[in-house]
Amino acid sequence: MSDVAHAENPLDLTLSESELEAYREHITTFIEASTDAAGVDEAIIALSGGIDSTLTAYLAVEALGTDSVYGLVLPSEVNRDQNMSDAERVASELLGIEYDVVEIGPMVDAVLEGTPESMHADDEDRARTAVGNLRARLRAVLNYFAANSRNALVLGTGNRSEALVGYFTKYGDGAVDCLPIAPLYKQQVRQLARHLGVPEDLAAKTASAELWADQTDEEEMGVDYDTLDSILALHVDGPLSPSATAHHIGVEIGLVERVAGLFERSAHKREFPPGPGPLY
Repeated sequence: MSDVAHAENPLDLTLSESELEAYREHITTFIEASTDAAGVDEAIIALSGGIDSTLTAYLAVEALGTDSVYGLVLPSEVNRDQNMSDAERVASELLGIEYDVVEIGPMVDAVLEGTPESMHADDEDRARTAVGNLRARLRAVLNYFAANSRNALVLGTGNRSEALVGYFTKYGDGAVDCLPIAPLYKQQVRQLARHLGVPEDLAAKTASAELWADQTDEEEMGVDYDTLDSILALHVDGPLSPSATAHHIGVEIGLVERVAGLFERSAHKREFPPGPGPLY
């Protein structure tokens, strides 16, 4: 695993109290409007114990009430026990919403055992990624099974930083009906969580998709979130060139170019699947 790159002078993306309140109202209004438009009875959230799903759950409860939010905790053998404990803590102690725990390990095993060897990767890294994405996609299957059964909307938990670099599984955690915290960079997710009173141990927790054992977001991407957010805000979303961005925050230009490459190569994840245009 490569070393995690850090900016010397990351961009300050701190939101003011008034901006945090504005986002709070903006997002809760969006959640309420989305469920109303879909004509559903409740919202479903897959709770991982991480800050993104925790913040989304807090905002959903504020928008819809505890009786209209249902949580799914979907552990497998690669999930840290503390994260699963935190997911249940968010549901039961902090928010008081209905939730269920469904072990996905047996489902993963059933797929692996029921498929021919020709479908399995022989490269260790590729196999790890394939199985990790399988876990994410099985969680999506369960989210939508519950949503169809309960007449509910699936709320995604992805933030702006993840979306811009494609750090999510296509048709896995990216398979949702809406993305309430999509406008927020990762550091702003933490800010809004603290503003809403999320406990600090959750707000400051190291981020991990937990697609395989001991995974962390920053180690896999090779860059910490403050630095990633800075590059995205200044170059991908902003007007600065790669060289100006690198100089401004104190990183190598190659890192800026690598992040820009992640944005470009992940465009397909942010778009509806393409097809040929009409013949006539």
